[in-house]
Amino acid sequence: MSTSYHFAHAVVRRPSNSIAKGLRAADVGNPDPDQFDIQHRAYIAALEDAGVKVEILPAWERFPDSVFIEDSSLCLPKGAVVMRPGAPSRTGESAAMAAILENYFADVRTISGPGFIEGGDILVTDSEIIVGLSDRTDRDGVEGLSACVADWGMVVRTLETPSDVLHFKTACGLLDAETILLTEQMAKADFFTNYRTLVIPKGEEAAANAI
Repeated sequence: MSTSYHFAHAVVRRPSNSIAKGLRAADVGNPDPDQFDIQHRAYIAALEDAGVKVEILPAWERFPDSVFIEDSSLCLPKGAVVMRPGAPSRTGESAAMAAILENYFADVRTISGPGFIEGGDILVTDSEIIVGLSDRTDRDGVEGLSACVADWGMVVRTLETPSDVLHFKTACGLLDAETILLTEQMAKADFFTNYRTLVIPKGEEAAANAI
């Protein structure tokens, strides 16, 4: 069974009231914390309906973006890697995740710098770890990740994320071992020649950010 898209456990964090102060690619108005919480609960229910055991962490008011928990860590078959987010407002999130990850993995490693890297820029398939460089992930960060996973036999491939894409995985997602869901813009970048691709229709681009 593929570990790149089939999961038994998930860790989520409740959204905080400070979510309105979070980072965003474009200013489209502040999110409603109450509506965010309703949608987040629906997300948890969907995971549970799919048979996933969910650990729910409390909201963290100090870090508005901490609900996007995937950015702070990368979970792989042989262990986990604590990320190093590039946004100053997110410094401190990763250290807290290390203790959580130790409940699930015997081997937890940390990227200490000098670079930066976030989980939202990383797509893991059965054959490789694909990292998209962005405003939050740089080459030094990718080198730190490569060093962490080298003895696990993981291959890391680096790509240039299109300039108007906040995170690599806001524009693509893995559906199964061979299929990647992606936006038309990402399809034109021709990153995934070794995969089957499914292009999102115009106007539905947000659907590419899927689990």
